[in-house]
Amino acid sequence: MCPGASLLDSGVLQKLPSWAAFLRWFSRKLGYEVAKSLGSRMSMPLGKQVFFAGVAASGSCAILYYLVQKTFSRASYYQLALEQLHSHPEALEALGTPLNVHYLRLTDKYNFVDIADAKLKIPVSGPKSEGHLYVSSSRDAPFKRWNLQEVFLELKDGQQIPLFKPSRDNDEVKKE
Repeated sequence: MCPGASLLDSGVLQKLPSWAAFLRWFSRKLGYEVAKSLGSRMSMPLGKQVFFAGVAASGSCAILYYLVQKTFSRASYYQLALEQLHSHPEALEALGTPLNVHYLRLTDKYNFVDIADAKLKIPVSGPKSEGHLYVSSSRDAPFKRWNLQEVFLELKDGQQIPLFKPSRDNDEVKKE
């Protein structure tokens, strides 16, 4: 005797509604028409279509935002600026450690990158304070190395700490 036979004999399974009956009941409750047979194609209601399209669009935007942020954070002008910040004792003292580097505000007008110039305003914070790391960088030609022009930290109280500025006397780089 199979284990399910006793359930069939007792009538327990016969009292449970079938899947098709459940779908018909559920769709009537929601006010939708149901196809007569399970083999026919049921069209998706407009509300569901709009909902799923909205979820897909939101997910796509979130992925795109993440990928743009990741692209910026891997760029050499971004990495060079963070190296300047991490190697500057006065800036580390003002912010405190550990440092947190936040996502760029992509809608900020200061953030600008083209083929030869890059200007960024990178939000940073620490246990003591927070502020923005302003980065100006350029390169001589496409696919050449990026060169920092200026890097300074502006704290939320308005204090500015210069981290890097090229020397004007000669072509040497001056670290402040």
